[in-house]
Amino acid sequence: MSVLVVRPSSHRQPNLGPQPAINIKFSPKLGFASAAYVILFLVSYPVIGVPVIIDDDTQSFTYHTIIWNVGDWRLYTTLGYSSLDSSQMAKCNIDAIQKDAIAFESQPEDVLSQEKELDSEVAHSGIETPTDKVIHGAEEITRVIISPDDQPHLPTLTFRFWVLGIGLSIFGSVLSEIYFWKPQNATVSNLFQLIVAYVLGNAMHYVMPSKGIWRYLNPGPFNIKEHTCITMMASTASSSAFAIGVIATLDLFYNIKLNPAAAIFQSFASQLIGYGFAGILRSLLVWPTYALHPANIPLISLLQSMHFDGLLNKKKMQYFWIVFTCIFIWEIVPTWIFPLLTSFSVICLADTGQHTVVRNLFGAGSSNEGLGLFSFGFDWMLITQAFPLYWPLQTQVSSWVGIALCYILLMGCYYGDVFEGKSRGLPFLSASLFSGNGSLYDQSAILTPANQLDAVKFAEIGPPYMTTTYAISLLTAYAALGAAFSHVLLWHWKELWMAFKGFNFLKSGQDFDDVHYQKMKVYKEVPQWWYGLTFLVSLALAIGMAYVGLETLPWWSVILFTVLGAYSYSGVLRVQIVLIKLFGFQIPTFGVVQVIAAYVHPQQPIQNMYAKLYGYNTGYQTLYMLADLKLGQYAKVPPRATFISQIAGTILGAGFNYILYKSIVDAHRADLINPIGTRIWSGWNSQDINSAAITWGALSKELYSPGKMYFQIPMGLLYGFLAPFPLYFLHRLFPKQKIWSYLNVPVIITYLGWLTYSVNGAWWPGFVIGLWTQWWVRTRKPRWYNKYNFLTSAALDGGSSIVYFILSFAVFGASGQGINFPFWWGNPDPAMMSVGEQLLRLVPTFRSTQDLFVSICV
Repeated sequence: MSVLVVRPSSHRQPNLGPQPAINIKFSPKLGFASAAYVILFLVSYPVIGVPVIIDDDTQSFTYHTIIWNVGDWRLYTTLGYSSLDSSQMAKCNIDAIQKDAIAFESQPEDVLSQEKELDSEVAHSGIETPTDKVIHGAEEITRVIISPDDQPHLPTLTFRFWVLGIGLSIFGSVLSEIYFWKPQNATVSNLFQLIVAYVLGNAMHYVMPSKGIWRYLNPGPFNIKEHTCITMMASTASSSAFAIGVIATLDLFYNIKLNPAAAIFQSFASQLIGYGFAGILRSLLVWPTYALHPANIPLISLLQSMHFDGLLNKKKMQYFWIVFTCIFIWEIVPTWIFPLLTSFSVICLADTGQHTVVRNLFGAGSSNEGLGLFSFGFDWMLITQAFPLYWPLQTQVSSWVGIALCYILLMGCYYGDVFEGKSRGLPFLSASLFSGNGSLYDQSAILTPANQLDAVKFAEIGPPYMTTTYAISLLTAYAALGAAFSHVLLWHWKELWMAFKGFNFLKSGQDFDDVHYQKMKVYKEVPQWWYGLTFLVSLALAIGMAYVGLETLPWWSVILFTVLGAYSYSGVLRVQIVLIKLFGFQIPTFGVVQVIAAYVHPQQPIQNMYAKLYGYNTGYQTLYMLADLKLGQYAKVPPRATFISQIAGTILGAGFNYILYKSIVDAHRADLINPIGTRIWSGWNSQDINSAAITWGALSKELYSPGKMYFQIPMGLLYGFLAPFPLYFLHRLFPKQKIWSYLNVPVIITYLGWLTYSVNGAWWPGFVIGLWTQWWVRTRKPRWYNKYNFLTSAALDGGSSIVYFILSFAVFGASGQGINFPFWWGNPDPAMMSVGEQLLRLVPTFRSTQDLFVSICV
């Protein structure tokens, strides 16, 4: 039963002298909602409610202090509600609830401004008041940005959760598969699903009846726990499974179509194996304070702003919706009406496509066009890939250094004919494989009907060649992994030792001095055997599906690479823990698995793909699932509800990923095989999977052995391992020079080969925004940063994701035929080589390129 509790809030009032009191009594039988409506009619409107706890001895009530304006009068009240039944209330000696309100005449402006400032500094009872202090590190973020408050009585796995969770899981899995085949490398934003869930959840609460039997379906206001569970379920379903990428690659490049049931079961089995690992690693990457997972900060900031009362949160939500609306409207311009703004290069406009070197270095307007030097993108869907609003400044600085060196490295290697890319006429940017004459490599011509290497045919046709830039990107990926190990060993061996000393993370009964973890103790934890059973069932399913239709891997190999993945990934994870803790950064680790698979299954590309699926992707899925577990801890979701949400989302996502893959591949096969792709569709993800399978699976000995063309690529592990030593020694020699300890070598090396895919218009605007927010705003305007920075990220990501989804189906052809905006110089015909060529055709009266460029600038 809900009751209304009202108490004086004198502890929050300024010193205004004596005030008259107004006493009104309510019966306990009066429901909270009814009482609230009575008050709404008695007063003009509520300004705000700031939750506080007053005399909460029974832990059964939640109180909310509210300021009400009635003309020139102001009422201070404290409202509370309880879920106690009548017998429990009798035990608490609550026979009637008294409402005491203190009314007073309006005071001078300085007093009222004092009140307003007081209210604006309190967002929720547990959150530390935002101050002008500049925040540093995970501990301060969790105290200042994230509220530890919890209401354990709130329902979680409600009817609303199941309806919206299933609906948004289907929706998100469909959208993620569409994005998998887009040139922009976009992903489904958790914020997008969070916002949709908020709107629909509140709509269900207000539309559905809440009396009688309906109260079980509509148990009260849409709350933060069910909202978080919906978001986790939908985000789990929206991670486009790597297994579907492998299945699509078989379809596109090997003409193999798997049984639909086998494909779907392979997909969620590979993901749930990773979930079994996640349960073991909670004590390392979920429960401690250092396991921050920076990408979750905008999510929890928005969730708490949506569901916690308070003047600050009301202002934050108003700000959120303003930014959300602005980006929603704006994103239509660069994505459809004026695509030139996706990556705007003045240098390319001036050149008008006359020089290939200019396009290679400065171009970035379409897939695989160029590196994008000095190209400014105005499409937030691209800019957000640089993570400018929530990555730590140190991580961003290292990424900027890596990008700057990337321009030099890729251009120097290409024009220096490293790996013979230029001399053989290969494209500047592409992840496909080519013949020695520059044409696409016919991989089917070197494989037997069983998809194994035919040595005789290979001798006739010759080896495949990679583009110089793609080969460099692979080398730097290996180097980044090697650098990650040595960097952590040199700089952070103490943190590494404390994390794994005596395998403490496997022991039960551990305690952590983390305010959010302490709050979670009121809930039943997920037993370890739940995760163990999930792992065993998923492994058995993966083995069974390996023999349905196509023998992808023998049973022993599935077990081998799953165990190797768990063992090797635990070593890699020790490095990842420190990188995530200190920098919010992860290093790709697929290279190690493919090297091992090349020796276990030589000359077999399909087996190599599946070895990568079980030996690498399961570990990578583990990190995603751990991030969701951390979000559940921040939002105080019962761990068992989080478990159910993730399992359900994984199963739903696998099915609908498959359905969309079939639809898209059947409709756009030619575009997806094309090494360049189009502005709308691109198969670069699948091409990357296939290229790695052919080069490592079928031709590892022929391509990567000592003396062969690409021997230097796996040697990147050694080069990367040695790379951090010079900076470490310089730091030891010159300890007062902070630059040597500030730069992160693994991050720098990762970005040395980063610009070899997709559209590269994100990095310069990302640099400007990141430097402005993470340095100037954070240090000069810390109060604004603490309140609004992460909320800004949430609004921008959410608004752009929603409009991009609408445009994908409305005009980009995700549901059928696309609708092109009329061609003009801001939306050039894709058949033209450059914007300048399009302009010259549209405006032939200009006497020269210079005249045309001057007209554009004007």
